[in-house]
Amino acid sequence: MARRSQRKSERTKAKQWYNVIGPEMFGRSPVGETVSNDPSKLIGRVIETTLGDLTNNFSKQNTKLKFKVDQVAGDSAYTKFIGHEMTTDYIRSLVKRRTSRIDSIIDVNTTDGYQVRVKPSCFTVKRARAEQVKSIRAIARNVVLTKGSALDLNGLIQEVVLGKLSLDIYKEAKAVYPLRRVEVRKTEILVEPGRAASAAPAAAPQTAGS
Repeated sequence: MARRSQRKSERTKAKQWYNVIGPEMFGRSPVGETVSNDPSKLIGRVIETTLGDLTNNFSKQNTKLKFKVDQVAGDSAYTKFIGHEMTTDYIRSLVKRRTSRIDSIIDVNTTDGYQVRVKPSCFTVKRARAEQVKSIRAIARNVVLTKGSALDLNGLIQEVVLGKLSLDIYKEAKAVYPLRRVEVRKTEILVEPGRAASAAPAAAPQTAGS
């Protein structure tokens, strides 16, 4: 029994805590901590946090960010951005009776070779007709493709999380039918420069600080 406890203690002591550092596009801000007994095992680990936690702005808690560890140096694990998503509760709160929710899925190529899937949603004041829904969806697609193809990945994600891309869609689409809100509910990196798209499922995310 004593030997078993000793072996367990040795395994526990072998683990080390690492500071998780956010991507450059978020100022290399600390995201949290994670533990591992081998730094190589951290590579590919998915870390999830919120924009609110990252910026100390509680109003941004409804925006979830997903980072993946791609480099370890000393006791720091550096990450890259792989996607974001608005919380389900927040998106649900925007849906009202006798109104329309207009979702789009748009794949755009950035100037630095990333292919990003962007999913904007437009919420109308009242229920829109089918032709109006079609026109609003076309406007959302055109805005995302026009802006996204003129920006690098950092620029595109900044436009998304700061709400600028949503505002651009809103300004153009409200001429077709009055809108209450536009949100980019989700983004995800499909292809990185020099890499083909992968169909393999992503690793289960780990909440920052766990």
